[in-house]
Amino acid sequence: MTKIAAGLERAFAQKGFAAPSVETLRDAAGVSLRTLYKYTPSREEMVHAALEHRHRRYIEQVFHDLPEDGDLALSAVIDRVATWMAREASHGCLFHAAVAAAPQDRRLRALLKRHKAEVAERAAAAMGRPDHDVELTIILEGLTQSWSLCGDAAVVSAKKMAKALREPA
Repeated sequence: MTKIAAGLERAFAQKGFAAPSVETLRDAAGVSLRTLYKYTPSREEMVHAALEHRHRRYIEQVFHDLPEDGDLALSAVIDRVATWMAREASHGCLFHAAVAAAPQDRRLRALLKRHKAEVAERAAAAMGRPDHDVELTIILEGLTQSWSLCGDAAVVSAKKMAKALREPA
């Protein structure tokens, strides 16, 4: 299933959610049509499998083996999000794109919400300030959404805002 989900993720990231035909998705997954439908019996299931796979990869790449120090950990998270954007998501967040393509899909909206909440909770925990998950959502979402327009300037700004969270009020 991992191979299928990885291939589907690549296809949706490269071609969007409306464009790829089932044959294109089958080829990207590297399996027969029968096997593809066995594990993902509908296009919706294909999208969900791809995004679940992406979620796991993102969490691993952004939060694995962070420094112990909260300031250094948060700086590393911001750098890793920027690296992810440069390598994997130069057109923006795939989760938001999926919801935009299927706005009535409640399960997809729940997946987006769960993904963003887990990212914020992990960033807040790494920072040592679990009470700042909303603020970190805004900072990291701002970085994600502005990356394609601002590049490194978005990283610098995200770090400034994150530093301000650490300073006493």
